[in-house]
Amino acid sequence: MFPKPIEKSSPLAQTSYKMFLPVALFIWLLPLLAIFLTSIRPAADINSGNVFGWPSDFLLIENYFAVFEQSKAGTFLWNSFRITVPTVIISVSLACLAGYALAIYRFKAAIPLFFIFVAGNFVPFQILMVPVRDLSVQTGLYDTVTGLVLFHAAFQTGFCTLFMRNFIRALPFELIESARIEGVGEFKIFWHLVLPLVRPALAALAVLIFTFVWNDFFWATVLTKTDASLPITAGVRALNGQFVSQWHLVSAASLLAALPPVLMFFLMQKHFIAGLTLGATKG
Repeated sequence: MFPKPIEKSSPLAQTSYKMFLPVALFIWLLPLLAIFLTSIRPAADINSGNVFGWPSDFLLIENYFAVFEQSKAGTFLWNSFRITVPTVIISVSLACLAGYALAIYRFKAAIPLFFIFVAGNFVPFQILMVPVRDLSVQTGLYDTVTGLVLFHAAFQTGFCTLFMRNFIRALPFELIESARIEGVGEFKIFWHLVLPLVRPALAALAVLIFTFVWNDFFWATVLTKTDASLPITAGVRALNGQFVSQWHLVSAASLLAALPPVLMFFLMQKHFIAGLTLGATKG
């Protein structure tokens, strides 16, 4: 059951909605605004206790340049792209193939395999920390970008397969049967017929996985130890020394780390929304 649209509510409810919505949005954005103000204030403000007040000076360019000068933020950002982009490509590619097989082919193990993919999404990743770290050490993948890519791809493929299987299964099976009758090979059916129809779903899935992997902090901390393979989410800690906490620089680096997922969402917004609503209506 879905909530009633606000347009069908009483005039009093509509007025209250228009009044409280900006307030709710401001409260929701308040932490982000506080981080931005912290990122442009001088360190003297924070040391003197002026954390939430108006900055005594605006050091927008100075603080953001200092992030790259006083840390390896450029290397961390490059590592994040080296980890995230291959993970998205591998996960989505494997999910398309597995989702196509589980959705189209009829065999006895299809349902058990599908349930395994579903069950894997409910396993708390924290309990896998020790065995995954031991496995990465034994295979020589510890503290490497390759290790992070492979482990992220392994963890994300289950969710991606669940996602793609449901979208492909919603396609009219008659299209595939018609192509088979015409003598078209299975790979050509998959490449030229199925993939173009689920393109919005691919875009939505790519945005989701990009955001999940880019924002990861847990595995970046567990599977790395040197700056050579640290992503930006874990690398911002380098801006805090042993005795001095540079929260203005940490805030600036955190906002820089948040930009790529936001930009990707806005660039792919049209396809993302189309992918989430694909198959929501009939006819």
